[in-house]
Formats: sequence, structure tokens, C-alpha cells
Amino acid sequence: MANRIPRVPMREQDPIERAGNFREVSHGYSPEEAYLEATRCLNCNNPRCVAACPVHIKIPEFIYQLTEHNEEGAYAIISQDNSLPSVCGRVCPQEKQCEGACILGIKGTPVACGSLERYVGDWAIAHQNELPKPEITRNGKKVALIGAGPASLACATDLAKFGYEVKVFEALHQLGGVLVYGIPEFRLPKESVVKKEVEWVKGLGVEFENDVIVGRTFTIDDLLDREGFDAVFIGSGAGLPKFMGIEGENLNGVFSANEYLTRANLMHAYDCEYDTPIYLGRKVVVVGGGNVAMDAVRTAKRLGAEAVIVYRRSENELPARAEEVHHAKQEGIIFKMLTNPVKILGNDEGKVVGIECVEMELGEPDASGRKRPVEKEGSEFIIDCDVVIMALGTSPNPLIKQTTSGLETNRHGCIVADENGCTSRPGVFAGGDIVTGAATVILAMGAGRKAAKAIHEYLSNGSESQT
Repeated sequence: MANRIPRVPMREQDPIERAGNFREVSHGYSPEEAYLEATRCLNCNNPRCVAACPVHIKIPEFIYQLTEHNEEGAYAIISQDNSLPSVCGRVCPQEKQCEGACILGIKGTPVACGSLERYVGDWAIAHQNELPKPEITRNGKKVALIGAGPASLACATDLAKFGYEVKVFEALHQLGGVLVYGIPEFRLPKESVVKKEVEWVKGLGVEFENDVIVGRTFTIDDLLDREGFDAVFIGSGAGLPKFMGIEGENLNGVFSANEYLTRANLMHAYDCEYDTPIYLGRKVVVVGGGNVAMDAVRTAKRLGAEAVIVYRRSENELPARAEEVHHAKQEGIIFKMLTNPVKILGNDEGKVVGIECVEMELGEPDASGRKRPVEKEGSEFIIDCDVVIMALGTSPNPLIKQTTSGLETNRHGCIVADENGCTSRPGVFAGGDIVTGAATVILAMGAGRKAAKAIHEYLSNGSESQT
């Protein structure tokens, strides 16, 4: 029967309408839609979807509860492994993880695991005050976490359940890390989703302190030696933007996607009630092909610009989620594939007036397995624009490394940690983008959970070993 039921689509805003506002694109399932989609699950004996999930949510089990109209039971199962289901249901690349492994996807369409997780998470937010909290017995030990992004939120949740006194130090004035400054409102609402799920983490007894820059306000050594913490987890992400190093990147009108999105998201530049300084271009070119590039170009479109994506490979190699590319095309984003910038052009006032590019063609595969783009000789052309946004990835801020002795990093500036988050420094653990470089929310959460388990084992063994 499950194979004969078509996948239930998610209702969405009309593309033309949503391209002019920052309201959420997708509306989510109704109870009836969630039930119908849940009945498609085969409840496999060997669920490949669970193995493909970085935090190993018991997906068939929670979906089965939805076929019984038991949302509370579904949430109880999800929350064993994921403290941010509303977030993950919206932003995780399910097509490459749980849904990509679903057996129904071999000959048809996979179960909409992400949409069902979002439904359960949203139900839990609506009933947050009615849901029971886990019974926690404190063990008298303290753990400090640096950064309030996905890795730390997942780590803090598990550590709190283990009985630790947990305190999270965040550099910004809002909690959530990349969830609040990097992902646009139209993909992830901040007040109704991120803030509510962070409140649930707070409800476990986790303490947060904002406006603290570890390495400046105090160091990791201070936390361990003077503040009485028994261990430290570093989950401060990778927020240092990368540029191409081409001529003209110092012109007025050139931004990193990191800065552009932070101004739009954290400083509410999309809201006319806020007087946030942001460079509103008429013609915006975004360089890159990942999810951050899609977020930046769709934000520029909503701020009134004609918005263009420039990417040096073909559409088949785009690293962004298929859903985000589809939504961007619906909203009128222009895609210029097999195109690579070589120079940004400016006027006498030092302002951007265009970007010079060359056409590319695909050659032999490189180390990543993707075909290497090769420049076509004599193919130079110019795209007129007044804003260029570089969405080329990020790397960790070097501040923590510079102020923490004995902490090994690699050539990319990422902290070296094993699969459990153990670093070269005893009592110091790390996970998420600060270890891997920029990756996904759910991978960071998976790293945070592994680190929480490693910290628990480390402190339970009398801090004798860290392997």
C-alpha cells in the first residue's frame, strides 16, 4: 500500500509573491497530510534511513507514532537524539541523508522524513509548556561550551541529561550561531522556531552567557584553571570568510556572504522597522554554488535586486540542495553556469560597476571527484552589477588557537580532533565547523553529540585519559 500512495507535497507560498517578502517559503504539513505521508513508511527491519542520519534519529519509530495520531510519542522518540527537530526538518539535506537512503526512493519517491520531523517539531513548540522534561540528577561537575550554534546546542543537551552543570558562552547577542546569522528568515524563522527550540535547551538547566569572546574576555585556560570547569567543548564554528584574491575585491560593493547575511538576518535588515545599514544593490552577482550562495542571492532578490548566481562548474555539480536551487529558479534568480570571475570592475569613486568573467568547460575529475573546470581561451565577458557577494566558504577564526597552548590545528586553521571530538589538549573537546570547516547543521549536531559522550566518559573515568 505504501508504494501506491504518492508523496504528499509541502504547501508553499506562490513564487512571485514570496520573492518580495521574507515570510517562510514552505507552510508545513497539516495533521491530515502528516498522517497520510507517515503511512507511506514501510517500517523496515533494517532501516537505512537511521544509519544515514548523522544523529541517528529512530525514524521509522517516530513515523509509526504519527500513523497512530500520537504526536507526543513521536516527539519523545525524536528528542532522544535531536533537540532541534523544527530546525533540522527545515534545513537538513535530507535528500543526501535519510531520504536518500529510503528504500522507497529506489523505484519511486522516498518518505518525506524531513517534512515529518518538521511537523513533529512544530507540534512540540506549540505544546512546549505541556511536555514533560527529563528527570535530571546533577553530578557536581561543570562543562563550558564555546559558541551557541548547532554543535554546542546538541552537546549541551546531552551533557545536561548526563547530569552536568553546563554553561555556554556566545560571542553574539543572540543564541543559535549560524541558525540566526547565516540562514535567512524565509528558510528558518528565528522567533517562532530557533528561539523556541533554544528555550527548550535552556529548560534542561543549560546556562547561556552572551557577548563573550573566548580568547579576549577570557581564555580556555581561564575556564579550566580559574573558573572551575572540568572540561571545555569548542563549537564556535567557521565564520572567517574566504575570497578569490582577484583584482577589485577591495571595492565598495564587494561583500562576503557571511557579512551580507549577518546584516540581513541578525540585524533585521529585511525589516523596514530596523534602520540597519546594508548595501542595497540594483544588480547583484553572487559567486558560488552552495547553500550559502543560494541564501545570499535569494536574500538580494527579496531586497529588490536583479540577482545572478555565477558558478564555475555546471548545474550538475552545484553543491547546494536541490530544493534550494529549485526555489531560487522559481523566484527568478538568474544562473550563469560554467562561469568564473577574474576581475571586479570599479569606477572613479571606488564603487563596483561590473565583474569580468570567463567561460569554463569541464575537464578531468579533480580530487573531489567532480570534473575540473578549465578556462576557455578568449572567452572573457562582463556582467554589469553594483554589488558582488563572495560565497566561497569559510574557515575558523584563529583567535582560540592563538590563545590556547597545546591545541593542534591543521593547515586550514581547523582544530584537529578525532571522531569523538578529542583534541590534543586534555580536557578540551571540539566539534562542528571548527573541526571540519563549513558543513551542515546536522553534521555539526552529530559531532556535538559524539563529543558529549566522550566528555562524559572522560570525566567519569576521573579525567585520566582522553583518546
